[in-house]
Amino acid sequence: MHGTSEADKVLSRVENGVGWITFNNPERRNAMSLDMWARTADYLEAYAKDDKVRVVVLTGAGDKAFVSGADISKFGTERSTPEAIAQYAETTKRVNDQLYAYPKPTIAMIRGYCVGGGLGLALACDLRFCVTGSQFSVPAAKLGLGYAYPGIKRLVDTVGIAFAKEIFFTAKLFTSQQAYEMGLVNRVVPEAELAAFVDDYAQTIAGNAPLTVNSTKFIIDQSAALDPDLEKCDAMVAACFASSDYREGRSAFMEKRKPKFTGS
Repeated sequence: MHGTSEADKVLSRVENGVGWITFNNPERRNAMSLDMWARTADYLEAYAKDDKVRVVVLTGAGDKAFVSGADISKFGTERSTPEAIAQYAETTKRVNDQLYAYPKPTIAMIRGYCVGGGLGLALACDLRFCVTGSQFSVPAAKLGLGYAYPGIKRLVDTVGIAFAKEIFFTAKLFTSQQAYEMGLVNRVVPEAELAAFVDDYAQTIAGNAPLTVNSTKFIIDQSAALDPDLEKCDAMVAACFASSDYREGRSAFMEKRKPKFTGS
């Protein structure tokens, strides 16, 4: 049996307004190589420009992992020198920042392990849904790794200071129930129901008014920023009220029918 080729280790498809990105390296529990990070960035950029895509879902192939972190088998070539370490860190930071500041809603659909860089990636998404058997960890303290401010702040913004310290100090694997109790994930569902559950959420979001959804995403994220861009927040709110979707929403409500939003 041959392993997955580099070209096929990140897959993309668009269905019913949802853009899917699948990390397809199941032999290594979807561990991320430099090439996989770069392909992810390309797909995210393409979906951001595609008006047909209203929501993006990220997931891992198979049932063993969402993303289990960096592909340690590649460290000899990708993280063996200070320059290589800096390049890898810059690439991962760029993708995580791109995902966190993404103009459209994002969902992490999690099976199995979600650790290290995988958890960082999930935290950069807006929503996280997992199965009952999922496990979460930031093993940096067991590897001697430094963990930069942006990733730590996203964890703190999600679970609070006390749980963030527990996650980092212990480097333990936490169960899906513990993750839910900490606020690390939005929902925990049985394995057999996850795909339908996430698809339903994604379709629901895709059917709502894009200008409203995207503006509230931006404003909610700005509420956690050190220097919020209130001028842009106000402009996005004004754009909603000036849109044809606002008129469509009112008409559909009065006519007791489902609205057809265009994002304009």
